[in-house]
Amino acid sequence: MKTFILSAILFASISFSAKADYNTAAQETPLSSLLSLYYNIKNALVSSDANTAAVQAGEFVKAINGIDMKALSEADMNAFMPLKEKLSFDAEHISGTKEIGHQRDHFKSFSDNFYKLAKAVKLSDKPVYQDYCPMKKAYWLSSESAIKNPYYGSQMLTCGKINDTIK
Repeated sequence: MKTFILSAILFASISFSAKADYNTAAQETPLSSLLSLYYNIKNALVSSDANTAAVQAGEFVKAINGIDMKALSEADMNAFMPLKEKLSFDAEHISGTKEIGHQRDHFKSFSDNFYKLAKAVKLSDKPVYQDYCPMKKAYWLSSESAIKNPYYGSQMLTCGKINDTIK
């Protein structure tokens, strides 16, 4: 009898846990994939890898152009539409060159506009950190609290501070 009760409790908790995971995943917006693509571009710039930054920015352009507008909530669409063209513009410039300085120049406005999207639309269940580089007077987003500066790479890898945390 004890075994039966323990089995029933275990089954119920597994079932509940699976439903909770499903509900969390179901709440993810079609815009969530853009965040990981943004991080890929940022990480390439941290590594001063212009080729990878260009490739990842190209993937971002494909993804942003492939967003199914009908799948967005009205609030998400209202936040996304004014930023879509701006994000595409900068991502296209990053993807269209292998010159790291030019990529980093466009990454500045790309990051400013992506921050506006991240503030308006819940893109992740994990914190999104907005970091600031005082030397460049520019911001970027990160998935971790450790500073890894995409504007200077290894020259000034840890230069910066957390400016905001989106939860």
